[in-house]
Amino acid sequence: MSEHDVRELQRRLAEFAASREWQPYHTPKNLAAALSVEAAELLEIFQWLTPEEAARVMDDPDAAHRVADEVADVLAYLLQFCGVLGVDPLAALSAKIDRNELRFPVGRPPGRAARADRHSTE
Repeated sequence: MSEHDVRELQRRLAEFAASREWQPYHTPKNLAAALSVEAAELLEIFQWLTPEEAARVMDDPDAAHRVADEVADVLAYLLQFCGVLGVDPLAALSAKIDRNELRFPVGRPPGRAARADRHSTE
């Protein structure tokens, strides 16, 4: 997804909300709550599946459709949230990956980086 794609999707979402006069409800708090709800609805699809069943969820057309719809809802609310607060989601993700590459170097066992970070600030 390019910056142009993200901006175009944000524009379409903003126009959709504006044409329905939903902007007063699209506060950072409300959008964050809606994002959380949609993420929970995505999780609900996988709630009682075994790891093996979860890995094959996209093999079932009905489940695949539900997953895609919930992914779309999560992304829509995230893009609207970013639009309201002026966060560039691609820049934020890139910066986070950069920090994580430093924080979690290749070859370090999981969990050790977090403990090392915690002790270095004390």
